[in-house]
Amino acid sequence: MSYQVLARKYRPQKFSDVIGQDHVTRTLQNAIAQERIAHGYIFSGHRGIGKTTVARILAMALNCRSSAKPPIEPCGICESCTEIRNGNSVDVIEIDAATNRGIDEIRELREAARYRPARDRFKIYILDEAHQITDAAFNALLKTLEEPPSHVVFMMATTQPEDIPQTIRSRCQHFSYRAMKFDAVMGQLRDIVAKESIPADEDALALLAEAGDGSMRDALSILDQAIASTADHLTADSVRSLIGSAPAAALETVMQAVAESSSERILVLVDELIGEGHGPTHFARQLVRFLRNVTVAKIAGKNSPLLQISSDERARVGRIAELFGEEDLARHLQIMLRTHGELGYRQEQRFHLELGLLKMAHAQRLLPIEQWLSEASASRTTGTPPRPTLAPSPVSRSISSPTEARRTEPGVSARSNSVSPFAADSARKSTPKAETSGEPAAFAGGGARATQSGNVVIMGSAAPAIAESQTEPVPQVAERNEVKSEMRVEPRGEANADSLRDAVLNALGNQPMLVSLIESAEWTLHGNSVLAKVAASSTMIEMSFTAEARRIASAAASGQAGRPIKVQVEPGGTAQAVTAPRRALPNGSARSRAEQDPIVQRMKEKFGAEIRTVIDYREKG
Repeated sequence: MSYQVLARKYRPQKFSDVIGQDHVTRTLQNAIAQERIAHGYIFSGHRGIGKTTVARILAMALNCRSSAKPPIEPCGICESCTEIRNGNSVDVIEIDAATNRGIDEIRELREAARYRPARDRFKIYILDEAHQITDAAFNALLKTLEEPPSHVVFMMATTQPEDIPQTIRSRCQHFSYRAMKFDAVMGQLRDIVAKESIPADEDALALLAEAGDGSMRDALSILDQAIASTADHLTADSVRSLIGSAPAAALETVMQAVAESSSERILVLVDELIGEGHGPTHFARQLVRFLRNVTVAKIAGKNSPLLQISSDERARVGRIAELFGEEDLARHLQIMLRTHGELGYRQEQRFHLELGLLKMAHAQRLLPIEQWLSEASASRTTGTPPRPTLAPSPVSRSISSPTEARRTEPGVSARSNSVSPFAADSARKSTPKAETSGEPAAFAGGGARATQSGNVVIMGSAAPAIAESQTEPVPQVAERNEVKSEMRVEPRGEANADSLRDAVLNALGNQPMLVSLIESAEWTLHGNSVLAKVAASSTMIEMSFTAEARRIASAAASGQAGRPIKVQVEPGGTAQAVTAPRRALPNGSARSRAEQDPIVQRMKEKFGAEIRTVIDYREKG
């Protein structure tokens, strides 16, 4: 007799042999005992968890000849049970819906369903991968499935029940299968290796169960392959080399390097794994799964039932969970999920894997904006300036006390006047603004920012020029306060119609027709409203002074006056002589509108912000 694979050799033949699907087997047995047999069933769920197997067991129970009525457990020895188990029963027809998916095949099935079974009680049709059937074929089966002959039972197995039309699902009893639990798969593997007299380590079986990913058939297939590769004894190393999995210790070492922000160590570890033949995609998938387990261990504890892993793996994820906070783990998991998704269609997979791991290492230095805002709020409440802080170095975190608060780092060491862009950006994000702190945090020449240690951090495109010309030490606190006071904007004078007119004309500089219309108008200010009477018709005003122009003009006037101002343009005026040309801002109309916008001004006052780039999308077309 030819060899039979383990997945077929140990396939359940009774409802009691089915593992992990008690809600399905119990319901079907009760229905048989109560003679409440439906004419259509849909079995859906993960691959390799017993959908087709349960359909065959149900078919054997319905046609079992060991009793006058269908028993709740098939005998397995009568002709009907034997033929169904061997797949040569005349009255139980298994159809591969992936290849017989057209309307012609369904029409033949419908015609054959009218005839009574040759010998057994029921004529049973088992449609595997039923979601592959076309919509037209389902429509052809609809009437037969709704009112079938009393001797016909349809059973459909699918992994994608949402692809089956709702009209079909509503006419069948739908059973949703559950993924196999880790412990259930482990127990089944132990029983099988014991029956096969194959010595195996618990770690090896745990790797097989984890590789099965909730599928009993997948786990048995890998077990078959592992037995063939090492027939004498199954070890964790042999199974790991067989499935191409990286050692669990390597995953722990990589995450320790991330916790220490050791970029060089990360690159060395990746080089070693690639040199040993591990694929970047498979390693990224392992790391995603490992990070998910670490996150669950951080949230629910390492002994949580949500973790379907071995005891050694629980201890490992528990150790890593102590190195990170919940927010850090969520960020790392997001980075690796994106990296794993990108590896599927990228050419240089190794480079993208290294980039993803380096992002995780650099993410350790980020400071949550909530923490900075809370410190700024506390400083305003207590009147004490917030202490400049940077994100803590993960190396300084205590592993024994994971809940310890973030510690502050000293400022960036001044090895040279030119600081790296990453350090400059970190200093810009973490150093408190000059308005809320008396510490040295003011701007120096618009292109440099003073850090806690008194070193100037060069910012943006001004870095090269400032770095070359900077030869003197950083001025003291008093000098920097003088610079800050010099950079403050002088308070505006009392708003009048002429100043508001100039502000509105400057803001509308890119609309020459409207500017020429209102430039010679009669401008008057009445409380919170400025009125421009023009020598033009109402139609001309409606065409030129659009809603967008009204918004820009009101924003410009409000920014000039320092309070909400509404700009109105009405007909009935006389043309006025233009006494002075409009003052044009050197930075262009778009920047002037941005600077005069009240929201922008409020942000500048509140956070000490500055306008770097202004893009007018209307000019881009």
